[in-house]
Amino acid sequence: MVSFSAVAKRYPGGQEALRDVTFAVEPGELVFLTGRSGAGKSTVLKLIPAIERPSAGTVLVNGQNVGALKRAAIPFLRRNVGLVFQDQKLLYDRNVFENVMLPLAFSGHPLREAARRARAALDKVGLLAREKSNPVQLSGGEQQRLAIARAVVNRPALLVADEPTANLDAESAARILDIFVEFQRVGVTVLVASHDRELIARYGKRILQLDQGRLQ
Repeated sequence: MVSFSAVAKRYPGGQEALRDVTFAVEPGELVFLTGRSGAGKSTVLKLIPAIERPSAGTVLVNGQNVGALKRAAIPFLRRNVGLVFQDQKLLYDRNVFENVMLPLAFSGHPLREAARRARAALDKVGLLAREKSNPVQLSGGEQQRLAIARAVVNRPALLVADEPTANLDAESAARILDIFVEFQRVGVTVLVASHDRELIARYGKRILQLDQGRLQ
């Protein structure tokens, strides 16, 4: 599903975020990516949906060479990738239900089908009863669950999350990771970046360790 081969990423000014990174995530697998702040975790995740492009090496997502994709092809790649970042980018001028509906509007789904999918996604993350609430009324953990619902509403084959448990209490953090495990159990490929080694070790999944842009 995801393959990195000798990937490097250098930013303007010479900053080297990744060096010779090679790994693969198999279809239906859940993998944790860990490391200290600045280790390169976010860069890895941004390369997958072509938010960033590799400076060297090859990134394959579902067989597609992401670095070689034309700009017009990127939206089609991202329809099969659910993205959850630390900054959830929730829209506070819309309610919970409308936030989850937004990706479906861009996909051209009929309104009735879009509404059914949105409510199913909210139900999966335990927020169906809050569909009319404004996101600002939600707790931090609930906002993160809303971001997950929005990420999975298009039923992506791949789910990518960058520090989804950051700034959450232990109970809320575990609930968020439990949601990712549930998606993996139904066949979704999941890659989660987290600095919390103690928490992710409880799940018994494969862990990739980054240190100064290199896999250990």
